[in-house]
Amino acid sequence: MKAILPAAGLGTRLLPATKEQPKEMLSLFCKGENDQLCVKPLLQLVFEQLHDAGFEEFCFVVGRGKRSIEDHFTPDNDYVELMHDQGKDQLGKELWSFYEKVKNSKIVWVNQPEPRGFGDAVLKARNYADDDRILVHAGDTYIISHDNSHLDLMVRVHEDLNSEATLLLQEVEDPRMYGVVEAEGTEEDGVYEVKNAIEKPDEPPTNLAVMPVYIFEPSIFDVLERTPPGKGDEIQLTDGFVKLIEEGKNVNAVKLEPDEIRWDIGTAETYWEALKASYRFVEKDDF
Repeated sequence: MKAILPAAGLGTRLLPATKEQPKEMLSLFCKGENDQLCVKPLLQLVFEQLHDAGFEEFCFVVGRGKRSIEDHFTPDNDYVELMHDQGKDQLGKELWSFYEKVKNSKIVWVNQPEPRGFGDAVLKARNYADDDRILVHAGDTYIISHDNSHLDLMVRVHEDLNSEATLLLQEVEDPRMYGVVEAEGTEEDGVYEVKNAIEKPDEPPTNLAVMPVYIFEPSIFDVLERTPPGKGDEIQLTDGFVKLIEEGKNVNAVKLEPDEIRWDIGTAETYWEALKASYRFVEKDDF
């Protein structure tokens, strides 16, 4: 399965820090080589998680002013050697480990010239997908589960239920800033059949919020091409899978367990919470 990582948003809610630096390149705490405390850009954490889960082909969708992302994912052996020459072997090993994962992957860069929404960013990667099943993972959200079980569950449900789309849900206190679904399912297995979805509703019908991790069949591109701008005058991915439902396609979802963790850096408040949580997570030796 190929992975599409949209990272083209303007990040206006994190200005002025994101005027030149993409929000996806903001860093969180983690454990590096030899269990040392280090900081990594969130997008690197997402890439490494997917790489370690078996993904080998990646498409980064970037926008204007996001050159630093491509620079970061371009191996720089001279810099690694410089770290060794200065006696900073541990930092050199950390970079080398990342660069090896990059070298062992097939990476494609796609440009989204205008910020026309998450759905448009996915649509820009259509030629890369080439009629294959895809995983879409936003570059500003990181999910932690035991042995990446949330990814395994999504893949299994997608295949077992012959889904056109499989979503990841989480129960949240205030779902007004998310896409929200109405779905039928049971708490016991955490698997749901999605009946409807609404982007950032003023009066949410449920507290089941859509997290920005999805599995799609190629049909998603056809419906996105026919999807007009919606909330915020942008092409919303939510509207795309609503069209799938309207056309009788099978759209399912799985829900994060209470002990599974989501870090979101979309706003200053959530970034601060993610920073604190990531440091505590490393301290507890859970990474």
